[in-house]
Amino acid sequence: MEFWYTEEHTPNVRFSIRADKQLYSGQSKFQRIDVFDSVEFGRVFTLDGWVMCTEKDEFIYHEMITHVPMAAVPGIKRILVIGGGDGGTVRELTRYGTIERIDLVEIDEMVIAVCREYLPQTACGFDDERVHVFYQDGVEFVRRKENEYDLIIVDSTDPVGPGVGLFTGEFYGNCYRALREDGILVNQQEHLFYQDEITDMLLAHRRIAAVFPISEVYQAHIPTYSTGYSLFGFASKKYHPLRDFDPGRWDALGLKTKYYNTRLHAGAFALPNYAKKLLREAEMEEAPCG
Repeated sequence: MEFWYTEEHTPNVRFSIRADKQLYSGQSKFQRIDVFDSVEFGRVFTLDGWVMCTEKDEFIYHEMITHVPMAAVPGIKRILVIGGGDGGTVRELTRYGTIERIDLVEIDEMVIAVCREYLPQTACGFDDERVHVFYQDGVEFVRRKENEYDLIIVDSTDPVGPGVGLFTGEFYGNCYRALREDGILVNQQEHLFYQDEITDMLLAHRRIAAVFPISEVYQAHIPTYSTGYSLFGFASKKYHPLRDFDPGRWDALGLKTKYYNTRLHAGAFALPNYAKKLLREAEMEEAPCG
């Protein structure tokens, strides 16, 4: 008997993966958590029926959400990761010996427990002594911080369920206050193809651009995410991801990556014309307060 996992991207588009077997299924206080083995993508981790990561392509997302800001900004030592319970973002950050502390705030303790058991290749960074895990609401956590972090990475789900509060103007304002004078914020921003996601992404970008003097968007190709085309936001108080980017400084570190490199870093900010047009129009609109 064949077992297929199917994700409904729109009422007219579905994405399916043939699976070998279900490894875990559970309901936490916040969401349904599933892990299964697939033929094409290896182990697959989903929340509320949406793919969070797979063994085969998780490196793309986690390298692009971490190495782009780490390469763009010198002297990053204190980092806050909001979400990221699969551990992939922390894993990539712990490769930098210059980082002094990584605080990870995950609202759902069960997510980390499941990923440590079933996705050890992503969750291995949790054992680093510089990593401090807080099982709290990221919105509340960042509200109490001021001038503390060099980098905040919002590695969240889409703006539904537990992740909805991480896309508000108030939250981005609190992130601004939690950052030091030259700090940056990086977050996943869905894509600009299906209409519902376009609306969510542009609203998030508009709110961020209303708070940060520098607000850019970059892209990556991630096969198992909706449309296979994902966007990230790069917001900064001081540093521009291209004008202040020194590729030689990052290359000298000698880090071995599977996706990210410094030439791709520059290319990732070269967006298609339709995306640039949508972003420009969004920036010209007044950002909602909520």
